[in-house]
Amino acid sequence: MTERERGLTGSRSEPTGNRTEPTENRAEPTENNTEPTGNRAEPTENNTEPTGNGAGLDLVVETVRPLADEVLGVSLVDPAGRTLPVWTPGAHVDLVLAADLVRSYSLCGDPSDRARLRLAVLREPDGRGGSAYVHERLQPGTPVRIRGPRNHFPLVKAPRYLFLAGGIGITPLLPMLAELAAGGADWQLVYLGRTRSAMAFLDDLTGYGERVRVLAKDEIGPVDLGTVLDGLPADTAVYCCGPPRLLADVERRCAGMPPGTLHLERFTARPIEAAGEEHPFEVVLARSGVTVQVPAGRSVFDAVQDAGISVLGSCHEGICGTCEQAVLEGEIDHRDSVLTTEEQAANDVMMICVSRGRSDRLVIDL
Repeated sequence: MTERERGLTGSRSEPTGNRTEPTENRAEPTENNTEPTGNRAEPTENNTEPTGNGAGLDLVVETVRPLADEVLGVSLVDPAGRTLPVWTPGAHVDLVLAADLVRSYSLCGDPSDRARLRLAVLREPDGRGGSAYVHERLQPGTPVRIRGPRNHFPLVKAPRYLFLAGGIGITPLLPMLAELAAGGADWQLVYLGRTRSAMAFLDDLTGYGERVRVLAKDEIGPVDLGTVLDGLPADTAVYCCGPPRLLADVERRCAGMPPGTLHLERFTARPIEAAGEEHPFEVVLARSGVTVQVPAGRSVFDAVQDAGISVLGSCHEGICGTCEQAVLEGEIDHRDSVLTTEEQAANDVMMICVSRGRSDRLVIDL
């Protein structure tokens, strides 16, 4: 997937072309093995066999291969052949490409394949270096450290589904389609792109038959999303991943749908209107026993790191969810593109790379 410097708003991060407004409030994920799964992961690593931690998990590149114009497929394996962490459809991992170059990419393989993790990376000519690094420097045998997997874009239980993918936005949806197809669910995919040659995984999708509509702009011109979204049954779960313009159009058209209908994965942060001028506040790190001052114009993340406390981060734009921390006391000024309106109102977690204290004091579980 593109560099999710990402998130889920319903989610990093150069535009391509990845939880949030009331139209994006998510229903509770199912918790059994026969229905779609994908509970929202906690910010801590959930790796097992081998275990992951803040330092990450050291893997190696197994294969690289072109999937479409400027899209590279990458598979990662454990160098000792150990079983890889469990993940669910919609999950992503952070690739730690260098000390100052961490990028998030969606997993697009089979969750039951515990031997490898598969990614698809769109080269961004005007990006910040992550996709170029992957395209130019990764080859079979290259060591790569990952963090995760994490899932901020889970597949929820619903009577029926509509998936909208724009370009490389197909990547997090592929495992969802496979899970739903295996369970006999009612779903449709509309896959939009500039040209078929730029649209990855077309061959993989042919087996789904008429459930998949491929709409290439060079063949049919611009697509009126009203023809896709108008008249949807009220119990349809709508999933969308793609460039900002697509997400904005879908959000607008879904604004009148019931809460919990729309689920978005963003590659870039959505515009956030600040509640007012930034003010300084203090943050108490409950487990560390440290109190830090956060001045206007500086993030909680940076202030915590300046105090010598290790904390994970990736996008620094509030779209990947890596820096999520539990809040024990205080009122949060949410500025992320990850949490839904309900999750923000709960006032119990925050993305410390962008969100701030609305109150003069926050206590976080760090």
